Amino acid sequence: MIAMDNKVHSIRQLFYEQEKSVSAIAAETGHDRKTISKYLDMTDFNTLEPKKEDPENMCPKLDAYKPLIDQWLLDDRKAPRKQRHTAKRVFKRLLAESEGFDCSYRLVAQYVAYRKSQMRLDSKKSYLPLIHYPGEAQADFGAAQFFENSLSIEGKYLVLSFPFSNAGYLQLMYGENAECFMEGMIAMFMHLGGVPTEIWFDNTSTLVTKILKDGGRQLTDKFLRFSEHYGFRYKFMNPESGWEKGNVENKVGYSRRNFLVPSPRFMELSGYNSRLLTEADSDMDREHYHYDQTILERFGEDKKALLPLPDVAFDPARYETVLTDKWGRFTLEKGKHEYSVSPDYVCTNVWLKITSRRVQVIDMQHRPIVTHRRLYGDQKQSSMEWLPYLTAISRKPRSLFNSGIYDMMPENMQRYMKSCGSTDRGAILKVLAELTGRTGFDSALQTVNQALLYQVRDPDSLKNLYRRLYADVPELPPMPFQSGVPALEQMPVDLASYDFFLQKGGAANG
Repeated sequence: MIAMDNKVHSIRQLFYEQEKSVSAIAAETGHDRKTISKYLDMTDFNTLEPKKEDPENMCPKLDAYKPLIDQWLLDDRKAPRKQRHTAKRVFKRLLAESEGFDCSYRLVAQYVAYRKSQMRLDSKKSYLPLIHYPGEAQADFGAAQFFENSLSIEGKYLVLSFPFSNAGYLQLMYGENAECFMEGMIAMFMHLGGVPTEIWFDNTSTLVTKILKDGGRQLTDKFLRFSEHYGFRYKFMNPESGWEKGNVENKVGYSRRNFLVPSPRFMELSGYNSRLLTEADSDMDREHYHYDQTILERFGEDKKALLPLPDVAFDPARYETVLTDKWGRFTLEKGKHEYSVSPDYVCTNVWLKITSRRVQVIDMQHRPIVTHRRLYGDQKQSSMEWLPYLTAISRKPRSLFNSGIYDMMPENMQRYMKSCGSTDRGAILKVLAELTGRTGFDSALQTVNQALLYQVRDPDSLKNLYRRLYADVPELPPMPFQSGVPALEQMPVDLASYDFFLQKGGAANG
């Protein structure tokens, strides 16, 4: 097919509209008579269809060597980037290791380029996979409610799916932050005993700080460190293209329906997450939706392809410094979540070690000060660890009402401290600090509520009330009787006499 341009049009116009001969047109245009005749004889002016690429028949002379080339390129997925096969290296190996090989370098280079693009080994952009290879995974979050130690939590769950086998794992998390993501991924890596070769992600702010104009991604420092530490390749979806990782999208829904209904209830999250991993193992003993195999059988190929775990553990915690306020407190999450430190660290820089569950406060010499359960949610919240404050004010009880600590106390504790005499106030504050250190501030507050009820205002009575509330009373087994003890009939009880005395007492008391 001849390409259509103005030259073809002008020649045909001279002949058909102006009725000039081929010789005259050749003299006028300078074109060869054969060329002019070819243009005049044209009857098909359709646009050429693009040539179809047939991967199966590409470079047929190489057919006997294609499985070997494919295996080398697949093995490269576990190799460092600088130690992977180039087309030249493939060609040299075939010459040296394959008897009778006589294909040209051009054919080898053509096939290697095609297979690399298909396997995405050298791709810098995000391409849709043509096939799913063993060892590749996809990750995503879903939302789920659960109850930990009777506390209702609107949390998340992280799903890791393997499209080749349709296997999947999940971990319940408190949120969708970087610490939750990395802790969940590490737990699943450890359970698998290896790391996926490649993982596909959404463009979540947890991992991606900016999508660049050329389609690249500006990634968080922590995620870059995480991916390099474990050695997996990462891919990010095009915006609003969730279908690109449809396997994990489906797995998120499947996991919710089959593992999280009804809402899970447990005492401690880490123990329940270990249970979820073993349940996911058991769930693989079912037929694959497409292949005449079980998921477990195909997952064996996934496991063979996994990268080895690194020798050094990765710390998913976030570290940062904050400046405390005049009360020895600081805020996170743009001021929404407030945490206490200590009166000894007022207007002072302190280190924070932040995990998915805890916020640990450390001084600049890396000595631990206090640890909080991490707060979640968009509402303003505060976490107060009272022990440092009660300990500090117990040393200076006379300054209680002017220290600011009194204003932070719950209302009932304020009432109780005001009702106590100045001579006992210091001892009572020491008792409250001791009780807080034993079983937490809530138990100290409940003891104070009992003290208000019984109107006791001395440290010994406060301790006795605490023991009544929180001391462990042993449960003794029934005492066995020796053989030969006669059975006694139960004596009838007549309560009428007690009613008589009660009436008399009531009459006597008016």
